[in-house]
Amino acid sequence: MEQDNNSEDESVGRLQEPAEEVPPCIPPGLADGETAEMLWQLRSQRRQSSPELPETVTRLTAPDGSVLYLVGTAHFSESSKKDVATTIRAVQPDVVVVELCQYRVSMLRMDESTLLREAKDINLEKVQQAIKQNGLMSGLMQILLLKVSAHITEQLGMAPGGEFREAFKEAGQVPFCKFHLGDRPIPVTFKRAIAALSLWQKARLAWGLCFLSDPISKEDVEKCKQKDLLEQTMSEMIGEFPALHQTIVAERDIYLTHSLRQATRCVEAPHDAQKVPATVVGVVGMGHVPGIERNWEKQLDIDEIMRVAPPSRFGQVFRTILSGVVMGMLGYACYRAGGSLGRSLLSLPGVQSLMDTLRPPPA
Repeated sequence: MEQDNNSEDESVGRLQEPAEEVPPCIPPGLADGETAEMLWQLRSQRRQSSPELPETVTRLTAPDGSVLYLVGTAHFSESSKKDVATTIRAVQPDVVVVELCQYRVSMLRMDESTLLREAKDINLEKVQQAIKQNGLMSGLMQILLLKVSAHITEQLGMAPGGEFREAFKEAGQVPFCKFHLGDRPIPVTFKRAIAALSLWQKARLAWGLCFLSDPISKEDVEKCKQKDLLEQTMSEMIGEFPALHQTIVAERDIYLTHSLRQATRCVEAPHDAQKVPATVVGVVGMGHVPGIERNWEKQLDIDEIMRVAPPSRFGQVFRTILSGVVMGMLGYACYRAGGSLGRSLLSLPGVQSLMDTLRPPPA
């Protein structure tokens, strides 16, 4: 991750800046300083002072005069991709911030067909990875939420995150534009969400997610432009769990607001090193826009929403029981298969990985 001299706050994730192609109007052979000055002037000429932007864009101003153009999107919407491209081309931002964290950044560089296949396929490897990253209960919750996304993907034939990939691509065409990851790390969100639920609530939520089967059309997606489809689907299922809504939606509103405010700091002009107000484009789900607007001028406590409670006694016991069940099944398989075949089974990478995943942590 690249360090940004304009920000000392490490909570705003960063990617290496998208590769920029030098415009043909820049003559070859110029010194670095001269090239930087010409690119700065070129961006200034392209930037529209009073742009006509889509109705999904909200304009917010920082105390130092920096401006945020917040694009509210639906995660499975072609028109949202167009809104993102239109906004970035019109305002030529210094920074683009997207509703992603480092655990989901792979979707920016994968091609659409691979993403579509990956989004539909929930296999043992994904289960193991989710449990390793988030712990047993939080990892299983992540898999259930992935199932919701996979259901929408299969219904629509569209891979998620198209608006974020569009933002990444368009940012690469803007001179000096930085690209930031603005969402709270997903393991923190899931661990806090699980900790907020009782055992009975966890069971009810898992049951609802496992049996999600309602049909979804592309028309439904566009109707959800006032509230992102994935978040609306989840909101309908977790509406009776206020604590879960608090951790998955409200707390992330706060975190995203914090990330966006960090991005809207003055930037340094290359020709005279003077600080000038920044222009920022934020790309978030439509459901987060009202919360970001409410929190924009408030004092925010980020440390509070980053704390994760230690594993509960029940979680440790459940993990130990599950580990014992799996080990017993493997032992029985070895007994039935015979010594040499059993040892071969235990040596398989997938079996070893599963055993490592389920092994209780040292006391």
